[in-house]
Amino acid sequence: MIILTVDDVLQDDLLLDVDVITGKELAHKRKVQWISVIELPVENFVRKNEVVLTTAIGCKQDPSLFVEFVRDIIESEAAALMVALGRFIYDIPQEALELAKRNEFIIMTIPWEIRFANIVELVMGELTKKANQERQKSEKIQQELLHLILEERELKDILGYVEQQIYAELYLTDRFGNLHESQQYSEEFNQQWMELVLTGIIPKKHQEPHTQDPFIQKFDVISYESRSFIQVPVLQVSGEPQGYLFVVIPEHLKISKYLNNSRNHILEHSATSIALWLSRKNAVEETKLRLRSDFVEELAQGGFTNYEQAQSRAKLLHYRLDVPYVCIVAYPEKLKSLYIKRDQAVDAFEQWNQSMLHYLEEELVYAARSLERELMLTRDDEKMTLFLEVQHQTEHEYATDFLDSVDRRLYQLMPDVSLSWGIGKRIKGFEDFQESYQQAILSLRIGRIRNKQPNRTWFDQTRVDRVLLQLVHNTDMHEIVLDTIEPLVQYDEERQMDLIGTFIAFNQYRGNVSQTARSLNLHRQSLLYRLRKIESLTKLTLNDPDHLFLLDLSIKAWKISEALDE
Repeated sequence: MIILTVDDVLQDDLLLDVDVITGKELAHKRKVQWISVIELPVENFVRKNEVVLTTAIGCKQDPSLFVEFVRDIIESEAAALMVALGRFIYDIPQEALELAKRNEFIIMTIPWEIRFANIVELVMGELTKKANQERQKSEKIQQELLHLILEERELKDILGYVEQQIYAELYLTDRFGNLHESQQYSEEFNQQWMELVLTGIIPKKHQEPHTQDPFIQKFDVISYESRSFIQVPVLQVSGEPQGYLFVVIPEHLKISKYLNNSRNHILEHSATSIALWLSRKNAVEETKLRLRSDFVEELAQGGFTNYEQAQSRAKLLHYRLDVPYVCIVAYPEKLKSLYIKRDQAVDAFEQWNQSMLHYLEEELVYAARSLERELMLTRDDEKMTLFLEVQHQTEHEYATDFLDSVDRRLYQLMPDVSLSWGIGKRIKGFEDFQESYQQAILSLRIGRIRNKQPNRTWFDQTRVDRVLLQLVHNTDMHEIVLDTIEPLVQYDEERQMDLIGTFIAFNQYRGNVSQTARSLNLHRQSLLYRLRKIESLTKLTLNDPDHLFLLDLSIKAWKISEALDE
């Protein structure tokens, strides 16, 4: 930053006869931002880094008044005090000198003959000259940034240039706080940053700061443990941030000391220039991601008429279809409750949710890359569909390695986050993509019905459930199931007695009334009443194995059919 110091002011011939009484050693670093003429009282008329000129009028008869005057000037954080000697004051009181020395403050005396107007003109001229130099420097930085953008330089080059100008580390994120080009940073740093994002610390919702500092008011300040950040919005035409610049404040500096006029301008120019870089990059990346996602979705939905058509698209997107795959569908569980648990009061759920899903996608890609396998990925809302390359192992064995890798990292980094998985069968040919996807979807849905906790369900583990579904889809069987189960469903809805749950427990304990009553926390007579009610409503006898089988089959078929229809 180009600054004017007290020492710079004293170099002019006009001030050759100025005598620096205290703080002479500070003159080369005490910056000057304004100059004014002040007499008693000081009150709030003096601002920080201001040179004060005074005749000390009114203090001649009472030196203590001058001491209080100096004290007020010091407390105003002025740059220096210039006292004209010869009419109202002839010597600086010793008490005032000691006060200035204790507070490392500069006091100067000037001959009465030097006009204050000339000194003010001198200082204001120097300030204007410095301001012009600062403006020229700012314009040069702006031009350099635009030049880097027009040259289509990489992000690290642009951020590196800005870091050299502001003497601090700088990071660029999307509007959810996810780092752009995160691969250039270490895995440990990426994990630490993602923790800040997922816990809602970054990005911070804009709030009007309490400080009156005009520089800080434009940006948001984030403090976390021993680190402090300045959050600079990168705006779109609509005014909404499309991303953020995060400046890491050097540990030895306070934000109020660090964020000066020069750095403020540099950051504003940087945000404007990077908005252009982001607009170009986002347009390319969004198009690329959309094309890749659409391609995977078309594969899953059977949207290609032949292999040649799909292969042509795959080559353009740098996907390979000449390797065997297995389809896996993943679903993150209870994100809403996790958000509430983490008390994300400062961020909207949608913003937090998008950050979480983006993070999960990155973990899936990372796991596939670490195992050196091809991965094709798309996401529909919260459901993620993957086609994962498999080789000599069976899809069951290899998918386990992949899922273990993902679950292990999630447990280490975000133990509250969990995924349910549905895994289809190996894709041996082009025509199997759609079938494997449908198998994975069905496996996921069945697994989530069976288990209340996150789980993994392979297609070959769903045979009983698929048999039940086939039976339900049969017209005759569907009627039998409804005739059998409907009286119980209707009675439960009307009386809230849970006869269906009672029968399930009774069947689970192989007709043992005592064990069933204990599991349901019921009196024995109450359980017997419910069992008799089940028999009367269904016209079945629970002592008859065939009747027992029919009721059990009907309830299982009905439950899975109802769940899949939701």
